[in-house]
Amino acid sequence: MIIPKLHYIVQGNTTKELLENIQKACTSGIELVLLRMENTSEKKVLKVAKEAIKITSHYQTRLVIGSYYKVAKEIKADGVYLEKTDTSPTVVRKNLYTWQSIGAVAHTLSDCEKLLDQEIDYISLGPFKKETTANHLPTALGVSGYTAITDVLKTPIPILGFGEITIEDVSSILKTGVSGIAVSKAITQNFNNIKTFNQLLNASVTQEQRHTFK
Repeated sequence: MIIPKLHYIVQGNTTKELLENIQKACTSGIELVLLRMENTSEKKVLKVAKEAIKITSHYQTRLVIGSYYKVAKEIKADGVYLEKTDTSPTVVRKNLYTWQSIGAVAHTLSDCEKLLDQEIDYISLGPFKKETTANHLPTALGVSGYTAITDVLKTPIPILGFGEITIEDVSSILKTGVSGIAVSKAITQNFNNIKTFNQLLNASVTQEQRHTFK
């Protein structure tokens, strides 16, 4: 399964903002959008997801649903993204279509090793930098943390970095063995950054990574 190297984690305080930002990201060339709605009912997520997939389908952009795997299956989204407190990837896999992807979050080497024993398609590792509004997240991993984990892990499973990543961080992140990134703020603030992120990511793809990444 080919996993795009750049994922956009949609931001927006209202349904209107979420959908507008998905539209902007799609028109700016994003390949994958992650719709992650925390502290929201499944009914509300389903309603927004149905509108979101109309937009992403038009642009042939992939849509991944955060946590709510039943919603992902119902609307035939491209996949689901699981937090540590969500249902186990092994259980979720049994409830999805075979072609739907599963990404899962990890904060430590131990987290990654546990995920490799389950049916996942990629790992989202972070935070790279501490998010000022996310006190529940563990200590930032940074370049040294990413390097330490990838040196031990040695897996063909794609690993994406997340956590306050900016354009200036991309080159150093890719040198650690992390192959892609999930970005929220830096894209929402300027959707033109999608093109720059893609240029940096594609320029740094090695021949080995090309087998996994688009």
